[in-house]
Amino acid sequence: MILLKNGLLIDGSGGTPYPGDLWIDGARIAVSGPSEIQTIDCTGLAIAPGFIDLHSHGDLQVLEGKLEKLKQGVVMEVVGNCGFSPFPYSGDPNELHSFGGGILGHPDGWGWRTANAYLDSVAQEANIGVGSLVGHGTLRIAVAGPRQGPLTAVELDRLCGLLEDSLDAGCVGFSTGLMYAPGGSAPQEELVALCKIVARKGKLYATHMRSYSSGLVDAVREQFDLARASGCRLQISHLQAAGRSNWPLQQQALDMIEARRATGVDVEFDIYPYQCGSTVLTQWLPQWALDGGTDALLARIQDSATRTRILNEMAQSPQNAWSDITISGLASEANAPLIGTKIKDADQALDLLIEEHAAVNVISFNQSEENLRQLLTHPLCSIISDGFYVKGKPHPRLHGTFPELLGNLVRDRKWMSLEEAVHKITAKPAARLNRKSHLEAGAPADLTIFDPATVASRATYESPQEDPTGIRYVIRQGKIVHEGAAA
Repeated sequence: MILLKNGLLIDGSGGTPYPGDLWIDGARIAVSGPSEIQTIDCTGLAIAPGFIDLHSHGDLQVLEGKLEKLKQGVVMEVVGNCGFSPFPYSGDPNELHSFGGGILGHPDGWGWRTANAYLDSVAQEANIGVGSLVGHGTLRIAVAGPRQGPLTAVELDRLCGLLEDSLDAGCVGFSTGLMYAPGGSAPQEELVALCKIVARKGKLYATHMRSYSSGLVDAVREQFDLARASGCRLQISHLQAAGRSNWPLQQQALDMIEARRATGVDVEFDIYPYQCGSTVLTQWLPQWALDGGTDALLARIQDSATRTRILNEMAQSPQNAWSDITISGLASEANAPLIGTKIKDADQALDLLIEEHAAVNVISFNQSEENLRQLLTHPLCSIISDGFYVKGKPHPRLHGTFPELLGNLVRDRKWMSLEEAVHKITAKPAARLNRKSHLEAGAPADLTIFDPATVASRATYESPQEDPTGIRYVIRQGKIVHEGAAA
């Protein structure tokens, strides 16, 4: 047994922390223990339920023994977000790799034909708890390849069958990525059919909406229409108003969410504690240009007339100023010196996509500090990393999200109380997954012990892979799986 002695217990409920001891018996929290025990002196430390990252893209890296999340105090992460999951696939695996490699952090050499196969691999190999959504984009690739537009009745029936099989295998829900091809071309009837299955199974629907910029309000309205038509529980992924000219739209979006919540719609949202986001450069292109996959896209960019059309449409629907977009990951060594530099204009962006075979990751300055604080402190918000791996410099959220929240934003800037922050990374995301995350006898012994006085992220945009400080112990299933040094 393990005795955690003299700690500050933050139980995840949002209630006032209190001093006390905590016993661990095997994989569960216990009431008391025998005299022969392992004792950890937690004087000056906080004892909390293990942190849950409700939105990440470490689908492949959870199988590689990575430590970035454990070092932040995370004991469980939810993958399969934004329509990307590494299963199920059939046919040509290159189509799946072309679709998802930029977000999942591997260009090729991966893929599971069923959710069962992937979840079995996770159970055997992951050093962290993993819950997986099944991605709409991946389902579309399995059924129709990178083709956009409506599916045939037979294809839609197969799509629904694959989703149902994945949920029955143990997936925690379903995700869409409506700014990514081919999922963004799906008609509402397709999405309603899929979300009705999610609702019937009692799982979660998480969406990367169609727009977070000038179309934000319409995108939120579209998701409410979908939730009403299907009865699903709705999680709006990384809610924000991206782009300086769009910042005023955030309040409208929040007003809509609060109003629908008041009428009984089960809707919440999440966001990472940074003003910058990160994604793939192809997200700035018109959807039609992505139809048919990477080779078809590159052929269009290299055709002068089609390139002109693409440039004109990008100019008419700006999401961010090019000066707000930094190159963070590239496929080739030849262009590696460009990592960390700004994209000059749309022409350079298209040229870079050609040179890198469309494999370009970027970091974009998205939102104001005022808007970020409003989101993070909102009672419907869970706090996430949205972290993913790149060949270059990842966003610092991959290594620093949870210490950044507890150190910079809670202790130093006092945006919220410590207990409120812990609630947003423990009990609140757990509830979205129909689980509990709490400190009481019989509960799973998944715990994070940290020093509120020293916890901090050291990851920056210039040096994003630095380890955090102040996370002293991470306990999963009653065993110490990470021990950090005192700051």
